[in-house]
Amino acid sequence: MTKSVTQQIKNITIIGDGGWGTTLAVHLHKKGYSVKLWGPFAQYVHFLDRYRINKKFLPGIKIPRGISILSKLDLALKDANLIILAIPSKYALKIIQQLKKFRFSDKILLSVIKGIEESKLKTISQIASQEFGNVPFAVLSGPTIAMEVAQGIPSTAVIASRNAKIAKELQIVFHSKTFRIYKNSDVLGVEIGGSIKNIIAIACGVCDGLGFGSNTKAAILTRGLTEMTRLGTALGAKRQTFYGLSGLGDLATTCISPRSRNRSVGEQLGKGKTIDQITNSMDMVAEGVTTVKAILKLSQKHGVSMPITKEVYNIIYRKKNPLSAVKDLMTRKLKSE
Repeated sequence: MTKSVTQQIKNITIIGDGGWGTTLAVHLHKKGYSVKLWGPFAQYVHFLDRYRINKKFLPGIKIPRGISILSKLDLALKDANLIILAIPSKYALKIIQQLKKFRFSDKILLSVIKGIEESKLKTISQIASQEFGNVPFAVLSGPTIAMEVAQGIPSTAVIASRNAKIAKELQIVFHSKTFRIYKNSDVLGVEIGGSIKNIIAIACGVCDGLGFGSNTKAAILTRGLTEMTRLGTALGAKRQTFYGLSGLGDLATTCISPRSRNRSVGEQLGKGKTIDQITNSMDMVAEGVTTVKAILKLSQKHGVSMPITKEVYNIIYRKKNPLSAVKDLMTRKLKSE
């Protein structure tokens, strides 16, 4: 009789030692799994292994000694049943291509990446399919500020897979008393929602930086959800997915939370800083900064109107004055909702 996925999943490798990767490593270790955490920079990996605090990305959260922290991929992947991709989307293609040389027929690949690969305009599931073929694949997304999950603050997320059995089994793997997991079959919709919400969060942050109020933020959030739904459905995703945890839920959290990297980037843009000044002062990656280029290209390719996305792109890459961007959004031709 074939064993269930949870019976097979004993050894988990997380590719990416950022805040979210570290949070999931601690979470899964507490649930009794054997966990390895891989980072790309040997010096920082040595620091993490020695001091057991991710000072850059998750300060104050102790990393248990039982978690192996490694910088060599072959050692990190040895005996892994489940591989979790927790890296910025701009590095995803390179890392996935490095993973190709390892045997994947008996492994499940899970992406927790919230972004689009710019050079190919593909989601992580599409890249995985292109590089690996029919590998067992799932994606986890939702309103999950890493520090809050790490602190045990009640949080929710959704796991999506086209394989219903994998979705159900991974739901069990991740679920806990403080981390409630739902399941879904719309992989593309979950990925698109998790990507576009970062762009809209930058727009909300710009409004914060300009000193605007709740009316403005509510308008940006609501119309941003419309843009997300337009593009997602044009690409083949299900409309209802965008009103769930990976759409509206993640959008609300990322647009409102003071801990949101993308909202913070937008706030600094609104206060007059350049994108180079902002990103050069950050250790963490704000996915919306690079994803906005891919999403704008996709919207133009598919003839989908995304005016907020376009203005975020203009502010970041064409150095448009944020007040002028808001004015142009407000004075567009009148239309029905």
